[in-house]
Amino acid sequence: MKKILFQGDSITDCGRNGESETSYGQGYPFMVSGHLGYNFPGEYKFVNKGISGNRIVDLYARIKCDIINLKPDYMSILIGVNDVWHEVGCQNGVDAPKFEKIYNMLIEEVKEALPDIKIMILEPFVTKGTATEATWDFFSAEVKKRAEAAKRVAEKNNLVFVPLQYKFDEMLAKVPEPYWTLEGVHPTMNGHELIKTEWLKAFELIK
Repeated sequence: MKKILFQGDSITDCGRNGESETSYGQGYPFMVSGHLGYNFPGEYKFVNKGISGNRIVDLYARIKCDIINLKPDYMSILIGVNDVWHEVGCQNGVDAPKFEKIYNMLIEEVKEALPDIKIMILEPFVTKGTATEATWDFFSAEVKKRAEAAKRVAEKNNLVFVPLQYKFDEMLAKVPEPYWTLEGVHPTMNGHELIKTEWLKAFELIK
């Protein structure tokens, strides 16, 4: 049975029970697990280790216990919006160059420890909502920098990159917020379905 690890922040966490290995939260990891579990019964084991509030430095700090020790066959990572949001809220963000540096370090160390792992990097995204509109110019510009950095990390390490910002923008042209996110950061059920759909498309390239 192949193990799939979902990593990231609150968008991945999405209310999971941290005391239970079989708790996937209520977001895209839960949706992906249901889809693959139904269509490929018995082939995959799912683990969600997303933690609310995490920045890239927080994810790197738990690389051993929450990635390497778990020995996943596949891993997806969605991280970056808190690296900006924490700067807006409490001046404790992670600037774009450091974000990219730490992200590369994390990927390189994971690949060294687990040479057969297959990794997907999901693009951080943001929309204009109640939590982001007051500082929208800064928020959108800085998240874009983290998105571009994440793409470079994927390219440098020959990993699949999963674009998300343009998909949210595309869907926002059809139905405005708060349809896709609650406040510009955390997806609604509809937003999680969007991420799930793009996740599954990318997974087809590496499974």
